[in-house]
Amino acid sequence: MVFPDGKYPAGGKSDIEGIFPPPYFEWFQFEKDFTVYFNLEECISYLCEYITANGPFDGFLGFSQGATLSALLIGYQAQGKLLKEHPPIKFLISISGCKFRNPSICDVAYKDTIKAKSVHFIGEKDWLKLPSEDLTSAFDKPLIIRHPQGHTVPRLDEVATSQLRKWITEEVLCQPKVGISVCEHETDHEEKKSEKGTKLEPCGTNQDKGVNGVEINKGSETVEVAQA
Repeated sequence: MVFPDGKYPAGGKSDIEGIFPPPYFEWFQFEKDFTVYFNLEECISYLCEYITANGPFDGFLGFSQGATLSALLIGYQAQGKLLKEHPPIKFLISISGCKFRNPSICDVAYKDTIKAKSVHFIGEKDWLKLPSEDLTSAFDKPLIIRHPQGHTVPRLDEVATSQLRKWITEEVLCQPKVGISVCEHETDHEEKKSEKGTKLEPCGTNQDKGVNGVEINKGSETVEVAQA
């Protein structure tokens, strides 16, 4: 896995204060209705250059703003807008991700059903629950894993963990092992060279790196996750 850092200082108060020391960073800024964005194009250009220089990568793992951005990159690539020389991204692991709402972005990134495999972690108490559910509609046969927690990387029970191990065995391990993860806040991530991956994480979040390389099963399915 590799963990590129966000480029822009995070605005507002962060929920990870007291867990990870500052400074905190984010990938882009946005207005409240999530239709107007700042530094987004610069962020996309930076990530495309990073992916091209450090790849190729098989998949993206993202949390919140990071998951939202990961899905956007995959959708844009499918439409031939970017990463034209990079092999198609095969899978997305989205934790509390959502769609961009600006029509000029939606009409391109989500124009057609995205064929990349995807798993979506959705929290019952997450303030992005409904937007996260909406993101699943952009993907072909998405796997949805629900949990009773909020806007966080969830702790999974044995049932969900077994499902993930099965997907890793059937989908990830049978492919060349390369992945990508873009982290938004922390600046002291340790790069693990054995398997490349990118994880995108947002500002003001409780970060947990327990979920790493996961690919998706063949059909659409929902897994309910009990509180661990």
